[in-house]
Amino acid sequence: MNLLITDARPYGEDAVDLVVRDGVVTEIGSGLAAPEGADRLDAGGRVLLPGFVDLHTHLREPGGEESETIATGSAAAALGGFTAVFAMPNTDPVADTDVVVEHVHRRGAEVGLVDVHPVGAVTVGLEGRKLAELGTMAHSRAQVRMFSDDGRCVHDPLIMRRALEYASSLDVVIAQHAEDHRLTAGAQAHEGVVASRLGLAGWPAAAEETIVARDCALARDAGAASNGRLRAGASMLHVCHVSSARTIAVLRAAKAAGIRVTAEVTPHHLLLTDASLTSYDPVHKVNPPLRTAADTRAMREALTEGVIDAVATDHAPHAAQYKDTEWSAARPGMLGLQTALSVLVHTMVEPGLLDWHGVARVLSERPAEIGNLPDQGRPIAVGEPATFALVDPDEVWTVRGARLASRASNTPYEGMRLPATVVATVLRGRITARDGKVQQ
Repeated sequence: MNLLITDARPYGEDAVDLVVRDGVVTEIGSGLAAPEGADRLDAGGRVLLPGFVDLHTHLREPGGEESETIATGSAAAALGGFTAVFAMPNTDPVADTDVVVEHVHRRGAEVGLVDVHPVGAVTVGLEGRKLAELGTMAHSRAQVRMFSDDGRCVHDPLIMRRALEYASSLDVVIAQHAEDHRLTAGAQAHEGVVASRLGLAGWPAAAEETIVARDCALARDAGAASNGRLRAGASMLHVCHVSSARTIAVLRAAKAAGIRVTAEVTPHHLLLTDASLTSYDPVHKVNPPLRTAADTRAMREALTEGVIDAVATDHAPHAAQYKDTEWSAARPGMLGLQTALSVLVHTMVEPGLLDWHGVARVLSERPAEIGNLPDQGRPIAVGEPATFALVDPDEVWTVRGARLASRASNTPYEGMRLPATVVATVLRGRITARDGKVQQ
């Protein structure tokens, strides 16, 4: 695809023009001419970043199409500036075979708005009793790069150890939903003052912290036995949706010891706290739960420091019948793809914790590296893929769930005014979203 982008500011720096031929940047400068037959994108002095990569997306297909489909989820992703997403396996049927992961991969390619990378289940049926065929999925046409039982913890330490050993030989990553279910049975909210006042059963932070500590020890041993098979910068263990300040201390110590572990934080755990629960609105019900303001501050500091590597949305759409009900019956989860950048700008850029290079690091570069996507998260430079998100840092918008591209509307940010919008998304030289509309 040929494209001319004019007056763009890569990483918020000086404005330039970019010429794209066959999906690759061939010139960067001023007053550049468009290639023959090229599309044109006037950036208007806005910020140009590498396209965003989401390590944690729920697209619900197959089996949950009343809440989301690969088509609607891809549209939401493209409108949010994402060019690649990892689709979690808790579908129906579970993505625990090559047949299912290849279906997800094929549907993503047919839609064509973002690169859809299926995440394979660690255990058969997400039941935690028997390892799924990791090698078969990794070597399938879908080339699965990440495995997770997300929504459930791989609780058996022997199974988790075997999974990490396989990961080292396959050069893939095991993404853990860190939750000791023996401590969270019946839990409805973060264990603390708010839950006590509201009469909700508590989800203790120790349930996350202890699993992460255990898994870091298992990853240490598996890494020591890997005989150098891992690529440079590879992660064996990836911790999903970190929510507790105590977990950060475990991660910091593990990284200092050289353990191959990475971690993500969601936008909602950067911004929202359990104080939101006082309305009893299930739109705020999520797993792991919203925690305290102290935990939120710790997430921001860890992201700045690099102890937490990436921001991942945990985009979890639910049809109205699963959310518009009493708190105890409501399913956990919230939308995230179209609001991720805005929440990150609000929590990290506006306070001066990250600049635009930092945004690229946590939304593009590190996620692509963790997910082993060599053509994503690349520098904005000659010879690199033209895969971008064009951002207006000055525009403020009001979130309305009904206007989002997702099939569901369960956003916790309903009615909030948030900074920064995605003006356009470019995938290998092809504009996939522009001015709030997808480009098929």
